[in-house]
This record gives sequence, structure tokens and C-alpha cells, in this order.
Amino acid sequence: MKTLFPVLLLVALSWVSCQEDPKQRLLEQQKEAQKQEAVFKTISNGWNFNAKPMNLTSSSLTGSWAEWRMFLNELGQKPKSSLGAFKIKAKALSKRGEELNNSVPAEFNLPEIKSRIAAVNTKINAINLYINLQQVPDKEIVKLIQEINTEVASLQFQLEEITRKRQIKMEEGESDMLRMLDTTRAIPTTPVVQPRQ
Repeated sequence: MKTLFPVLLLVALSWVSCQEDPKQRLLEQQKEAQKQEAVFKTISNGWNFNAKPMNLTSSSLTGSWAEWRMFLNELGQKPKSSLGAFKIKAKALSKRGEELNNSVPAEFNLPEIKSRIAAVNTKINAINLYINLQQVPDKEIVKLIQEINTEVASLQFQLEEITRKRQIKMEEGESDMLRMLDTTRAIPTTPVVQPRQ
């Protein structure tokens, strides 16, 4: 009898604890739906990318660099329906950013361009990560969108700067001077051994 009472008490407690209150569950679902709706509105209001080419070089590259054009197009399209649509868009942006990094035109395949593309990709991948979390940090995503706009503008200004530098003509004798400054062309400094007499 001593063991029967604790066993019955344990069974009764587990039965009571397993009973779910449908009203409580409905309230929790409504709270979660309201929270998701608030997150969706915040992200939707903040999802404004500057996807237009900012200078002549950037706009001319949209014709010859297909990945750049597709990346800007992807940035310009804003999802409208749900948080799931933003998740799909974040994944697509991440894919376009990787493609952009793998196909830089030869004249722009420089460390300063690669590093700016890497910075954009890092922030896009962070958005992709954040938007797929259980508790979506909406304010952090909006902040990252603003940072991506800054990074894309920086990338476009760097493209313009490279184009502008290439258009500067060398002065007479400048190429000779640059060649003389090149340390790889220097005469080796091996000591001259004098024969013994």
C-alpha cells in the first residue's frame, strides 16, 4: 500500500500535466501570429535596396557583366507576400552574390573589388542566416540592409575609380621611371670575388 499511493499520485500528476488547454494553445498561437506579423512589417518596411547603377561604369557593366546585372535585378525585387518570401529572396541574393564573386571581369579582377564583393556577400549571408532563425531579429536585418546599401555604393564607386585611373595617360618617361623603381628588375647584389694573387 505504501508504494501504491506514490505510484497513483505520479500517474495522476502526469495525466493532469499532459492535458492541454485548447484556449491556452489558441492564445499562444495568436500571440505567435501577431509577433510574426510585426516582424514581417518591420522587415518589409526596411527592405529597400539601392539597386540602380550609381555611375557610368556601373551602368555600362550591366550590359557586359551578366552576373552584375542579375545581382542588381535581384536586389531591386522586393518580396511582398510573407516572411517565407523574404527567406526565399535572401537565399537567392546569397546565390547571386556568390556568382558575382566568381565572375569578375578581368579589368576589375583586383583585390579592392574582390574585398568589396566579399563584404557585400558577408552581409547578405548574415541576412540569410538571421531570417531563417526561429526568432527573427528584424531590427538587425534592417540594419544589415542599410549596411549592404553602403557596401554596394562603395563597390560602384571603386569600379568608377578604376575606370578613371585607366583613362589617365602616362607622361613621357613615366613608364621608364616605373620600370626603374621595380625592384624585381634590380641587378643582383652578389659580391664580386677577386682572384687571389
